[in-house]
Amino acid sequence: MPPTRWAVLGPGAISGDFAVGLRASQHGVLHAVGSSSAERAAAFAHAHGADAAGTYDEILARDDVDAVYVGTVHTTHADLAIRALEAGKAVLCEKPASPTIADVERMLEAAARMRRPFLEAFKTRFGPFAQTLRDLAARGELGALARFEGARGSAATTRTGRLFDPELAGGAILDIGCYPLALAIDLAAAAGEPIDAPEYRRFEAEPVGGVDGTASAELAFGRVTAMIATSVVQDLPRVVTVRFAEAEVVLPNAWGNRTESASRLIVRRDGRERVIEVPTVQPMAAEADAVSLALAEGRLEVPQMPWSHTRAAARVLTDWRAAALAR
Repeated sequence: MPPTRWAVLGPGAISGDFAVGLRASQHGVLHAVGSSSAERAAAFAHAHGADAAGTYDEILARDDVDAVYVGTVHTTHADLAIRALEAGKAVLCEKPASPTIADVERMLEAAARMRRPFLEAFKTRFGPFAQTLRDLAARGELGALARFEGARGSAATTRTGRLFDPELAGGAILDIGCYPLALAIDLAAAAGEPIDAPEYRRFEAEPVGGVDGTASAELAFGRVTAMIATSVVQDLPRVVTVRFAEAEVVLPNAWGNRTESASRLIVRRDGRERVIEVPTVQPMAAEADAVSLALAEGRLEVPQMPWSHTRAAARVLTDWRAAALAR
């Protein structure tokens, strides 16, 4: 298959990580960079070896771009992704796809209408670690999946910028609370539980400057209870516990990082402990390659993060954040 020619939209920090990760890709190359500032785009292109740079409109008008990575702030995702899809490009959109379920539905409608792949960039969905967890939930060898307990939180060094700007949909829920939520959805779906109509049991939040600084949620996907916490003002334990009827699986670090996926699972059963070590992947390269394969095979969705999971996450994030901001 010919290499996928990627354009980055939004030359920020996470886009830089994507450009570096793309070097490990099997099927893609960085070809172009778009920005609201042509000068910033040119500087990013020079730093990462892209052949072309320009404004968003200039890059989306090019016929030598196959796919785009949207790495801008949350509130601009929907507009850029829809413009890219309508320009005939596949889209890898940084998580969360958008702050509201309504905008996510618009994005998916555009992808379906234009027959172009769309993937929400949850890098934690890719590689042997994620697949091992799905297999444990699906096979039932540990009994029925019963409970998920996970958190992701870190104290920001300053309380300024995007994370603390209400106009840019700042706050913990959208920025990092989406990670444990997406993992709970993945495991519940693998276990055969419904994910499209969760039962909301509790939403809590502590606002900081108009955004959710710390938040927690208890909800249920069918028979699976999910306990989730997140924060941008305090560090939270990275350990995730997945409880089954006959055992529990402890993930010392479920999230990995932007260069390497997680690799270690601990299964505790009948007073014994079994450690599972799996190979890692470059997660940003893996998600890019998943889009390339979808393009080559004529698919609109990627199995590791199907649209039903994007919808499910967007629905909970929308409602959780509305409850948090109503306080």
